Amino acid sequence: MKYYLIAGEASGDLHGSNLMKELKKLDDRADFRFFGGELMQQAGGKLVKHYREMAFMGIWNVVKNIATIKKNLEHCKTDLLKFKPDVLILIDYPGFNLRMAEFAKKNGIKVFYYIAPKVWAWKEYRVKQIRNNVDELFTILPFETEYFRKHGIEVKYVGNPILDAISAFKQQSGDTESFRKSNNLDQRPIVALLAGSRKQEVNYMLPVMVQAALSFSDFQFVVAGVDVLDKKLYESYLAGSSVKIVFNQTYKLLENAYAALVSSGTATLETALFKVPQVVLYKVEGGWLVHAVMKKFVLKIKWVSLPNLILNKGTLKEILQVELTVKNVMEDLKRLCFDLDYRENIIKDYNELEKKIGSPGSSAIAALKMIECLNA
Repeated sequence: MKYYLIAGEASGDLHGSNLMKELKKLDDRADFRFFGGELMQQAGGKLVKHYREMAFMGIWNVVKNIATIKKNLEHCKTDLLKFKPDVLILIDYPGFNLRMAEFAKKNGIKVFYYIAPKVWAWKEYRVKQIRNNVDELFTILPFETEYFRKHGIEVKYVGNPILDAISAFKQQSGDTESFRKSNNLDQRPIVALLAGSRKQEVNYMLPVMVQAALSFSDFQFVVAGVDVLDKKLYESYLAGSSVKIVFNQTYKLLENAYAALVSSGTATLETALFKVPQVVLYKVEGGWLVHAVMKKFVLKIKWVSLPNLILNKGTLKEILQVELTVKNVMEDLKRLCFDLDYRENIIKDYNELEKKIGSPGSSAIAALKMIECLNA
């Protein structure tokens, strides 16, 4: 069969690549074409456009790049019709993908959505778009099934693909000393800094992280860098500090970390599954006005981080928008590093979270269900 996939960010590239590997096991004639990244490219098929050309975060950046976004959409539409796939598989990235779902539906192309848009958090109006334009919805968070059913959408819950990625990593991970030695790290406890995979996220989160690190000389702070971003971006914030950086070693870093400061997103769940106590940070452009509007009118949830949402409790401290100051981060980092009872309670809740999301095998389950739907 012919599969067209669209992933617009790093996490989508990871999950898309694992899904493709499992689809190939079930379909020896699988032909892939996709918007994605290096990991999907390694899985096989034709990379049409890299996600680094598509990742625009925040209202201003979307407006500023509206011409590029429209160009990407038109390119995707033309390429999709030319390829004539048996199915279009959309991976998260709702702003772009829901437009493509509507286009594909109008042109008689079957649409599967893998990793559902977080409409339970904000932009609930998108539920109608999903109901009208998506043939099969595959969810990865346990609470999503009931939510979508309330809105008249049946879903196929497949478990969380992050478990697959972490399981694969742990089968070949090295020892602590070799990690420290290869990255010129000393014996002090490591605090991991996960500032995100988008330029805008790094611009907002990393300066605060680095400034907060200055007061903790008993620890060494290490940034999880991604090579899709220019190294000069990181260097501009790390210059003059003792903060180190490792590229494309996020899981190795988490495996050896004592604590972490993490930009809200998939990374918070990954950090939790590595049992690393963390503080969650996030900010987009805008001051008090944006903060107030988001809190009162836009967000439909009590928390923004995935661990808190899955546990349905405020296990992790979240420092968001105007509250994201060096002072606030330092205060919570101090608690994270030195309050043993606090750390123990977080890890206890992590164990509960692990039970809730299940076992590895999500990618294989998703692939099997997709093949069954296509053959039905």
